[in-house]
Amino acid sequence: MTSDIPLQILGGISAREFLRDYWQKKPLLIRQAIPGFQSPISPDELAGLSLEEDVESRLVIEHGESPWELRRGPFTEDTYQQLPERDWTLLVQAVDQLVPDVAELIEHFRFLPNWRIDDVMISYAAPGGGVGPHFDNYDVFLLQAHGQRRWRIGQMCDSESPMLAHGDLRILADFQGTEEWVLEPGDMLYLPPRLAHFGTAEDACMTYSVGFRAPSAAEVLTHFTDFLAQFLPDEERYSDADLQPSDDPFQIQSDALDRLKALLAEHMSDERLLLTWFGQFMTEPRYPERVEGPELSEDELLSALEDGAILVRNPAARLAWSEVDIGLLLFASGQSRLLPSKLNELLKLICSADALHVENVGRWLSDEDGRALLCELVKQGSLEFADE
Repeated sequence: MTSDIPLQILGGISAREFLRDYWQKKPLLIRQAIPGFQSPISPDELAGLSLEEDVESRLVIEHGESPWELRRGPFTEDTYQQLPERDWTLLVQAVDQLVPDVAELIEHFRFLPNWRIDDVMISYAAPGGGVGPHFDNYDVFLLQAHGQRRWRIGQMCDSESPMLAHGDLRILADFQGTEEWVLEPGDMLYLPPRLAHFGTAEDACMTYSVGFRAPSAAEVLTHFTDFLAQFLPDEERYSDADLQPSDDPFQIQSDALDRLKALLAEHMSDERLLLTWFGQFMTEPRYPERVEGPELSEDELLSALEDGAILVRNPAARLAWSEVDIGLLLFASGQSRLLPSKLNELLKLICSADALHVENVGRWLSDEDGRALLCELVKQGSLEFADE
C-alpha cells in the first residue's frame, strides 16, 4: 500500500507511521525533507508581493522598549528602506495562489486530505527577526527555504495560557522551552496544534509555513445551525402535545429538555445536510474575490476546447467531493452540486489533474451532464483557461 512507503518529506517514515505517531500528537524534526531545496521566490520578490493591494501581508518588528509592533500591508518601497537592519519579519499569506512554483510544494503533502490544507505562508526575517513565542490551533509544517532559523519548542497551551498585553499579537507571557534546533534550507519541522514555539532568524532567512484548516467547535455549531435554519419552516417549533399538569408552573422540568433534545437531534443528525454544509464550509476560498468566472455558454466552451484550449484549476479555488446514496457531491469554492454517479471519473479528474483538455475530458463533452458541469465550474471561476 502507498501509505506504507517511506517518504523523503517525512524523513524516511511512511505516511501511516507519521499519522499514527506524530500527527496532532508530537513534533517531528526532518533533516533534508526536500534535499537541496531552493526557494522559487526571492526575498525581493516576496517584498514585491507585499506592495500589492490584494495580497495579505504583515510586518512584525521587535523594538527595545515596546517589544512588538505589527503593521499590515500593503506596504511601499519606502517601508523597507526605513526598516532597521535586524529584528523584523515580513509574512505573506497564500503565496501558493500567486506563484505556481510555490503551489507545487503542496504535492509533497498529498498523504493528507487536500481539503484540510489552508495555504502556504512565506516569511522573510532579518537577523534576529521573529514573531515571538506563540502557539497555533492547527497543524503546521515549517520548511526552511533560505538562511538559518532557530526553532525552540515548549509547553502545550490552551485558551487559559497567559498572554502579553498586546492588541494585535498573541505572544505567550510564559514560554517554557524544552528543545531547540537550527534549521538549514531543506530542513522541516512539523508542529501539532497548541504546541508553543519560538522561531528566531540566525541570519537573513526565509521559511515556508504549510498550514491546515481546523474549524473550531464554535464555528461548526454556529455555521452549521445557520445553514440548517435555511431548510426549516417557521411553523416547525418546540411542541409539548404530551404535556402533563405541573405542580409549579414556574419550573422547567426535565421532560421539556427531552423534547428540546429530540427537536435538535431530529435535524442535526441529518448526515447529508451535515456533509453538504461541511463540504461547502471547508472549500470556501480564502479570497472569494479571486474566484470569479466569465459568462460562457456550453457551445463556447466546447468550441474552445476543440480549438486546443486548456482548463486549469484556479489557484484560489478549493475542490473536494464525496459519495452519497443518490449520487456524488462536488464541493467547489463554497458551493455544492449533486451529480450522477456516472461522472465519478470526470469528477476525480477535475479535482486532481494538472490540466483539462480535449484529450482527457473529450469523452464527457458529448455527455450533457459532463459538459454542463465543466461549463458551470468555468462560469463560477473554479476552473479557468490556462492563458488567462
